Amino acid sequence: MSEAAPTGEGWHAWLTADAPASRRQARLGEAYRFAGAFLRHRLAATGLALILLLVLAAVVAPLVAPYPPAAQDLARRLRPPGSLHWLGTDEFGRDILSRLLFGARITLGIVALVTVISAPIGLVLGCAAGYLGGWADAVLMRITDIFLALPRLILALAFVAALGPGVGNAVLAIALVAWPPYARIARAETLKLRRADFVAAAALAGASSGRIVLRHIVPLCLASVIVRVSLDMAGVILVAAGLGFLGLGAQPPSPEWGAMIAAGRKFMLDQWWVAAMPGIAIATISLGFNLLGDGLRDVLDPKQR
Repeated sequence: MSEAAPTGEGWHAWLTADAPASRRQARLGEAYRFAGAFLRHRLAATGLALILLLVLAAVVAPLVAPYPPAAQDLARRLRPPGSLHWLGTDEFGRDILSRLLFGARITLGIVALVTVISAPIGLVLGCAAGYLGGWADAVLMRITDIFLALPRLILALAFVAALGPGVGNAVLAIALVAWPPYARIARAETLKLRRADFVAAAALAGASSGRIVLRHIVPLCLASVIVRVSLDMAGVILVAAGLGFLGLGAQPPSPEWGAMIAAGRKFMLDQWWVAAMPGIAIATISLGFNLLGDGLRDVLDPKQR
């Protein structure tokens, strides 16, 4: 019978016990140690705080935005930051702060959808290539090399030009060019694991190649892929902003940050805030994801521990 979780002062000792009495205690103890190590990493905690700020802004945007994001007031166009408009207004008199808050929803949605699409594809293909080897490995890795040989933004532009402008097509285009690094990392991890004793035991027990890859190898490659995903999110935001800047992402009047910079570039010399504010937002969130990725790499890497 497994040991029940304690309450009060015994909680810390129960989680950090050297010999866990049950699988549940072992998992909770590992999560407890990971959370402690992560929070002690100041840069990682700072990156997480910036990302949580983005999530909070996206969630509460309708409640805290002082104006509707598409509301125009030509009498107040190009107003500098002040008491009525904390970050100023654009060429149509729209409040920039409100547009940034609602634009966080678009940015967060793009990041989440690209991650959900590209990371599993790269993880499964990389693990399959590393485990199967032979012609399957050669074919999958040559396809990966073709995608890696081309600049990500240029390739995304080609896909969006073929699919048409819009947020959905932009997400699909970014996801199609974002998976190759994950496949490379998963393949490298799989090459180290496919000769392990537990893999041989699973094969002798009659497990199919697909079951071995999905149930035994993929979970062990998750840590490395998660670190790479967190580091790549800054690049995803920049590519999405680049597509919006070129008019191939979210279409007006959507408050997408890249499109806001494109609209404000005509006023850079006199009304700098129109383009500077969304640029600062993009730089801040990109910094947050980079700091988070560095922290996860340090915490999840056994050599660092």
